[in-house]
Amino acid sequence: MDTSESSTAPEAEADDGPSPHGGARRGWRRWAMDTRPLRRPAYRRLWSSTIVTAVGSQLTAVAVPKQIYDITGSSAWVGYASLAGLVPMVLFALWGGAVADTMDRRRLLLITNSGIAVTSVLFWLQAVSGLDSVGVLMLLLAAQQAFFGLNAPARNASIARLVPAEELAAANALGSTVMQTGLVAGPLLAGALIPVIGLPELYLVDAVALCVTLWAVVRLPALPPLAAATARRAGVREIAEGFRYIARHKVLLLSFLADIIAMVFGMPRALFPQLAAETYASSGEGLALGLLFAAIPIGAVLGGLFSGTFSRARRHGWMVIGAVVAWGAAITGFGLSGSLWLAVVFLAAAGIADMVSMVFRGAILLSAANDEMRGRMQGVFTVVVAGGPRLADVLHGTAGAAFGPRAAVAGGGLLVVTLMLGLAAALPALRRYRV
Repeated sequence: MDTSESSTAPEAEADDGPSPHGGARRGWRRWAMDTRPLRRPAYRRLWSSTIVTAVGSQLTAVAVPKQIYDITGSSAWVGYASLAGLVPMVLFALWGGAVADTMDRRRLLLITNSGIAVTSVLFWLQAVSGLDSVGVLMLLLAAQQAFFGLNAPARNASIARLVPAEELAAANALGSTVMQTGLVAGPLLAGALIPVIGLPELYLVDAVALCVTLWAVVRLPALPPLAAATARRAGVREIAEGFRYIARHKVLLLSFLADIIAMVFGMPRALFPQLAAETYASSGEGLALGLLFAAIPIGAVLGGLFSGTFSRARRHGWMVIGAVVAWGAAITGFGLSGSLWLAVVFLAAAGIADMVSMVFRGAILLSAANDEMRGRMQGVFTVVVAGGPRLADVLHGTAGAAFGPRAAVAGGGLLVVTLMLGLAAALPALRRYRV
């Protein structure tokens, strides 16, 4: 594997402290999150902008369905709005990956973050004006998700230019932990703020927070395409070339397949409401539902906080295989659990496994692909991460209706374990991959 790109990246050597490679960490520090990438000013700026985005995006994620439900009184319209956001996000993530490989990624981040901020301001304006138009809300949501689709590949692909290869797993653990923390803290903060400041002001808080993100991105170094990419354009041919690149590089293909297996067959969130109402009703339906939805993100955050236990591993392929198998086993345990608290423990364990999988799948995508393809790999990654759980909602909802929720969950978990072990046995490229 060629590591020359990351070792000569802008500010990769601009460490503001002593070298972190000079010895093993002692005591509790060897278990705690590996913060070596934060010693690099450029990555620290990108990461700090992620903190704001992670929480702020969840404020809007709560506010939009809340406003749509207030207007219509219909959960169906909330579902339609989710689809209105998903389609442009998928399309623009694929195109955005190609764009990220043909222009300065810092410039693309500035453009897309500005677009997201503008849509947040427009959300605020429509709310404060009392427009009460579901059509306008869905149009704004589609625009915001399109900007997000353009933004995510450039943001993720930039990491490999800001830290050396041996710190990619640690950098992914830092970023993933922040995003998972946002999934927990953002909705809680939104729920606390709406009664106090009101729904329109919640949009405004998000817009103001995005200004902090813009300032952090402004201070990043320029991230232009490397020489081989300067003459290309971002079109259908370039997007198709990205898929051909994946097909030619088995380890990249297998990393995507591992995530698809885990999420499509093993993400049971569509069955949480039924499980809360039937299996765990004795603990209180509301409490059960909240705990079921919170358990996986909480487990992922815990995994991130103690990522020092795994982020220095070099056998990235085996880490992905082990994490997906552990996810499947934990989901199986959840499906077999008759106790709410035991179910929460299994879901939290699944969250830890998911964090490990995210960290090393992300590291493989950044290290196994060359720089002129990283944007497109991250575009496909964004689509897989967003689309897998939604396919799982359909699959688990159907299976739950046919076989019962617990059987559907446990069967899905066992299928994840079986498929992942079979894939690892049949195709050795993932087993053999290391940095």
